[in-house]
Amino acid sequence: MAGGNGWRPTAPLQNLQQRARILERIRAFFAERGVLEVETPALSTAAVTDTHLESFTTQYTGPGLARGTALYLHTSPEFPMKRLLAAGSGPIYQLGKVFRNGEAGRRHNPEFTLLEWYRPGYDHHALMDEVAALAAPLLGLEGRPVEKLGYREAFLRHAGIDPLAASPDELQACARGLGITGFDDENERDVWLDLILTHAVEPNLGRDGLCFIHDYPASQAALARLNPENPRVAERFELYYLGVELANGFHELADAGEQRKRFTAELEAREERGLEVVPIDEYLLAALAEGFPPCAGVALGVDRLVMLALGAESLAEVMAFTIDNC
Repeated sequence: MAGGNGWRPTAPLQNLQQRARILERIRAFFAERGVLEVETPALSTAAVTDTHLESFTTQYTGPGLARGTALYLHTSPEFPMKRLLAAGSGPIYQLGKVFRNGEAGRRHNPEFTLLEWYRPGYDHHALMDEVAALAAPLLGLEGRPVEKLGYREAFLRHAGIDPLAASPDELQACARGLGITGFDDENERDVWLDLILTHAVEPNLGRDGLCFIHDYPASQAALARLNPENPRVAERFELYYLGVELANGFHELADAGEQRKRFTAELEAREERGLEVVPIDEYLLAALAEGFPPCAGVALGVDRLVMLALGAESLAEVMAFTIDNC
């Protein structure tokens, strides 16, 4: 039974006050730019198929469903927001809670605040500029240069290997040379790329200001378009500051058929790894098939942003309560 001082907030009151001011500034930023704030359901009959994410599951029982039906807490509001875009919403943003099972630590909490927005008519480069316009003042980085670095260039600079050309064996040898051990049985390129990225590349990113990594390998496209001039890479970016990943954005895929293929491939990978095979979001696919506007979208971790803005060492210092005392 919980007791003692465990009821107290993990964050100091002054940090929560500064957090509230940052949220006010975020909303003011979008109001000034005519971007509509929306709210979508946290529950869905479908779940994310990404092998790196696990959804929380709950059970709904009610009229007509006495035996119940499974519902999933969203890991991101992306799918219903895209349905709004297909219905003609124009530029939209959402600021709210999302849920990812199995993620807890200094920079992770299974329930956290995500800022997600979509810009019809933008590509990923235009959206990077807007992300920087929002994040730089909040982090006290106004006037500092913003670095945009290709994924391949980042690996060549910080790990000494070409991530697009190297074989799994070459990537494994590179990882071993960097002191990364404990993954002898892995032979997938993306596993080694992720290990090299997190251990050797990420710690060097954004040391003096905002740093965007863009044009990820096509195998890591997720919901991004492939570059028509270089299909080896996807039009995807991530934002880093002081070695911490803050945002993940895409020039959004609008092809329903291609998106279904990707979902199906991810479900096959989940089955191979012994993960739950979850329902595909048919509503999203129907929206894409109906007509989805060319646009770019991004998700930004608000808790991490506040943590860095306040010079804190962990999310617990900027969240009222974490998984440890919720």
